[in-house]
Amino acid sequence: MIENSFKKILLPVDRSENSKQAIRFVSSLLKSSEDKNIELTLLNVISLENLSEKIKNVDFRSVMMQDRFLAEKIIDKYVKDNTMPFLDEYERYIKNKGFLGSIKKEVEIGEPANKIIEISTNKDIKTVMLARRVMSKFKKIILGSVSEKILYGLLNQNIYLIGQKISEEKPISRILIPVDGSEYSIKAVEHGVSLAKNIKDIQKIIILRIINVSLYLERTRQGIDPEIEAEEILLEAKKRFTDEGVSEDLIETKISVGFPRDEILREIQQGDYNLIIMGRKGRSAIKDIVFGGVSSTVLNSCFEQTVAIINQ
Repeated sequence: MIENSFKKILLPVDRSENSKQAIRFVSSLLKSSEDKNIELTLLNVISLENLSEKIKNVDFRSVMMQDRFLAEKIIDKYVKDNTMPFLDEYERYIKNKGFLGSIKKEVEIGEPANKIIEISTNKDIKTVMLARRVMSKFKKIILGSVSEKILYGLLNQNIYLIGQKISEEKPISRILIPVDGSEYSIKAVEHGVSLAKNIKDIQKIIILRIINVSLYLERTRQGIDPEIEAEEILLEAKKRFTDEGVSEDLIETKISVGFPRDEILREIQQGDYNLIIMGRKGRSAIKDIVFGGVSSTVLNSCFEQTVAIINQ
């Protein structure tokens, strides 16, 4: 039986519009689940640099070194007056939407990406959902975004990068899962199965196999028919769903021929998808810059859809 990926979810938030968008997405997603055992953690990470900017005339690095008790007292007051009110507001909003599970609120001091990675790993949280800020690829390479650091810092978690456009009624009504037969794409399929079993309002899950035109002749010379191979890969992926009791009517399989990155982007543009699920082998950011992973291409090209990266 495939594990429920949503037993423990971490949602880092702040006061930004991006975080409010993430709250709307998560509440719309989880309201259709009847699982009362889901644990959602709302996390706010405060960096000392930001705290020094918000509380004038206080250099928290110096205060922490000279008088830790005083620093903690000031931080506690700041959290009580400025952080807990919006975390309480988010909690009320999610519960009012019909979420049946439990909600925890946590505040941490430190560098946001590092704290999110630390908490996700130590608490065995399988799914991390991040509000996505649109930045150019060049800017992300130079500055490094929080989501970029988390994406490469977490190895075994599912990472949702929440898109700019969501339907609050049916946030994941159409799902695309590209597959290539690898263990990484199978993990993406299994995550899709977990969604189909635990989240209502999904109208269609499309499993897409791209026959790589650049490898077509090579595979043929090896005695492998690429089209038969593609059919077998899709049949195995679909079987993962039906073996878990997911209705066959919910699943559609599709074959395309071309270059994987181009074909996946074309399908996303034409298919009106809410969610793209992609398996991804753990690799460094520098390797993605040099070689260009398919998942990275999708992340850097598609900002309206939510993209779930299943890291292994």
